[in-house]
Formats: sequence, structure tokens, C-alpha cells
Amino acid sequence: MRALHWLFTADCVKRNRENANCERNVMPRILLAEDDNDMRRFLVKALQNAGYDVAAFDNGLSAYNRLREEPFELLLTDIVMPEMDGIELARRATELDPDIKVMFITGFAAVALNPDSKAPKDAKVLSKPFHLRDLVNEVNRMIQQAA
Repeated sequence: MRALHWLFTADCVKRNRENANCERNVMPRILLAEDDNDMRRFLVKALQNAGYDVAAFDNGLSAYNRLREEPFELLLTDIVMPEMDGIELARRATELDPDIKVMFITGFAAVALNPDSKAPKDAKVLSKPFHLRDLVNEVNRMIQQAA
């Protein structure tokens, strides 16, 4: 699935982004799962301003269902959420796409770092509260590593 996405993206770049579909797919895609409405809106705005295409959901299950439909370069998720927590979402996401990068944004960093949590081993953790600049810088690093 990821290979097809990258081929389509490369083709769009080659054709100088001739249509709106290509323009949307050239931007790195982030799947955001955050149950706090204000925080989710805040993060979406910051990431869009940084040039990312963001699909945002208020629970892990909805985010997972979207991930099953289309590829993303990065999963940015809270840990404590209704329906499916962020650790389970990250575990399932990396099963679907082993290349997806994962970052947890949480007030429960110790839970994400716990070896028994089954969180992806190379996931990053950004503890709340954080500065938007720090979030965007870390997202930039992770996306560049994926390229």
C-alpha cells in the first residue's frame, strides 16, 4: 500500500502537480488521534501551517478505520482515549504498515515507555504540556527520516 502511495506521489511531482488530487497527496500525511477537542483543533492548525495534510479523529477506533483505507507517514496519537487507546492504535497501525512512524502525545509518558505496554519500540513520546514548536520540529525530523 505504501509503495503505491509513493509511486503516485512521485508521479504527481513529476507532472508538476497538475491537479488538485496530486497537490493533496504531495504533502506528508499525518493521522492524528486526540480525544480532547480543543487540543485536536490546536494540533491540526499547527501541523497544517507547517505544511502537513492532517486527518484528525477523536478516538483510536475511528483513526484505525481511516488508516485501513489509506496510507499515512506518521501516526500522532494520545494514549488515553475512548474506544481504542493510543498504544493499541499504534500497535495495530504498525501491523498494517511497518513503515509508519509513531509519536505519542501524552501526560502519561511512563506508560508509553513501559516495555510491557506493547507500544512500538521506535515510537517517540512528547509529554504534555509541550510547545507547538517542539511538536512541529519532532514531526519534521520523523517525516524526514521516513523519506
